[in-house]
Amino acid sequence: MTSQGVSSWREALLVYRHPRVIAIFFLGFAAGLPLLLVFSTLTAWLRDMGVNHTSIGFFGWVGITYSIKVFWAPIVDRLALPLLTLSLGQRRSWILLSQIGIAGGLITLSFIDPLSQLTLLAMTAVWVAFSSATQDIAIDAYRIEAAIPEYQGAMSASYIFGYRVALLFAGAGALYIADDWSWTLAYQAMGLLMLVGVVTILCIDEPCPRENTHSATASLSRVSRIIRWFKTAVVGPFVDFFQRNGRFALMILLLIAVYRLSDIIMGIMANPFYLDLGFTKSQIASIGKVYGFVMTLVGAFLGGLMVVRYGIFRPLIVGAVLVAATNLLFAFLSTVGADTSWLAVTISADNLSGGFANSAFIAYLSSLTNRAYTATQYALFSSLMTLPGKFISGFSGVVVSTSGYFDFFMIAAALGIPAIVMSFIAYRHDGMISSNGSSLDNSSLKKASSK
Repeated sequence: MTSQGVSSWREALLVYRHPRVIAIFFLGFAAGLPLLLVFSTLTAWLRDMGVNHTSIGFFGWVGITYSIKVFWAPIVDRLALPLLTLSLGQRRSWILLSQIGIAGGLITLSFIDPLSQLTLLAMTAVWVAFSSATQDIAIDAYRIEAAIPEYQGAMSASYIFGYRVALLFAGAGALYIADDWSWTLAYQAMGLLMLVGVVTILCIDEPCPRENTHSATASLSRVSRIIRWFKTAVVGPFVDFFQRNGRFALMILLLIAVYRLSDIIMGIMANPFYLDLGFTKSQIASIGKVYGFVMTLVGAFLGGLMVVRYGIFRPLIVGAVLVAATNLLFAFLSTVGADTSWLAVTISADNLSGGFANSAFIAYLSSLTNRAYTATQYALFSSLMTLPGKFISGFSGVVVSTSGYFDFFMIAAALGIPAIVMSFIAYRHDGMISSNGSSLDNSSLKKASSK
């Protein structure tokens, strides 16, 4: 291995045997597993049990927990856990605690009746989402801090692949188990699968610790230490972001807020839509999840390839257009009915465009993050990425109940227009500053790796 690259394809493939690259795959699996279980898989369970569309739509607000994780990210970033941090380190201790919370919550969900205990089910789902969001904060920080420069590409691909495999288990796997046995067994199995993450975190090493500032602050009063911590952990990441991006920082945040709006709003009603059309849970699992998983990987590969070839912004624009346009296919499917061929076409387009757009968007978010504030800044970006969509998605069931699926998907497509417009604005801004060497399209990876 040299600083310029690898000497052969065989050596390139052997990168994926590196222990840290393998570990990142399993951490990606642990991060991805809970998401669908409090999102689309949960809505399939609710609809299958006869819960009305309006109530199902409001379950979209469970996902807001992921979108507000920025508020406790500074705590995860800096606060040591008694006993756990001493033995495991800052990142691993928080990841382990979160994984225990997720597993316990999923198993608890399996014993709740959606029809007679809907409120309790919602509260437990929020707990799972909170634990999962906390795990995301810590894993994102671990992933960035543990990155080995020459293995960055492999580690990123390994994490995304692990995440997608987990979505396959939580989506198709849970639906298969529910169709053949029961939803109770499905959620219990998912809870036990979190042991994959637990075992991984007990086997890996903590990233190199940051500079210890305890000795410099030991002589200060408790109030002074709290103030200094607040400035460093909470204020510092935001000040740094606005200092580096100036007035355009607000436009960047707006782009992040609207980019996945169309995708998130559509997602909450996807499984109820399939069930209402007359597809079985096994058909949804096979076409929507397994086949869709393959198309997502293809889309992610193409998106990553386009980012390498053309920079970040042009793929970002193309991704925004594709994601909005695929909602039109869902609208058409609503008029066709339970036709598996058209379902496959729609799923192909939806997952291909989603994987493509997600690759470009992750590259964009990573380029914006300062390594000195990894957990807090990445949590800010990922929170803004989902908050508007999660909030609006809560009313999706109301739209479906009053206007039907066709109008719902047409509205979802229209909500993708702001993402297209903002991507163009960001692209033009990047072109204006490219002459001074700070263009994201030309040097984003260099900037990200130097922070």
